[in-house]
Amino acid sequence: MEIKFPLILINFKAYPQSSGKKSVELAKVAEEVWKETGITIAVAPQLTDLALVASQVEIPVFSQHSDPVTPGSRTGHVTLEAVKDAGATGTMLNHSERRIRADEIDVIVKKAKELGLITVVCANTPEVTAAMAALGPDMVAIEPPELIGTGIPVSKAKPEIVQDSVKLVQKVNPDVKVLCGAGISTGEDVVAALKLGTKGVLLASGVVKAKDWKKAIYDLVDPLLK
Repeated sequence: MEIKFPLILINFKAYPQSSGKKSVELAKVAEEVWKETGITIAVAPQLTDLALVASQVEIPVFSQHSDPVTPGSRTGHVTLEAVKDAGATGTMLNHSERRIRADEIDVIVKKAKELGLITVVCANTPEVTAAMAALGPDMVAIEPPELIGTGIPVSKAKPEIVQDSVKLVQKVNPDVKVLCGAGISTGEDVVAALKLGTKGVLLASGVVKAKDWKKAIYDLVDPLLK
């Protein structure tokens, strides 16, 4: 599946509000907004809900993690083959809540390309973002951990981090798209991130914990429609 930008990627994390049947409900709301606006909205449900969600919606669906292993005696691991078989579009990697080593990311990114899966690699500093871009993923997401879940967007609190990340990635690998994460919750945050040179945002609680999911997602995309 080809991803059109700008991209709004919603990470369901392991919140009870987006687990099990609720994961499908939230994904379908995201799909509704996509159909009504044309803005690409993707979701990353828990691994236990991945196949269920992917079978119910047409929008891009990402796994929250995958392991650098081949199918076989791998109890507790998540293979890219399983992610693809589940119907997912791709996988996120190296979120601050699920860090993995650079050599593991390298293996997964290369294998994902062979399988036709899209990769989004998270990073916490401009330098790490550039290092991840050198591995050739489709996207990198700059997310300072201290701002995740705070409601304070990195695009406002530390715009230089986003700008530096974009500049470094362009030097290292201009084919890699940069996303902005941490504290994103409003359309104003999305616009600010795009103005800094990113191609979209990665967020979680701003949507998942909202009382009205559709309103929360519309708040994100509405400024992009004007």
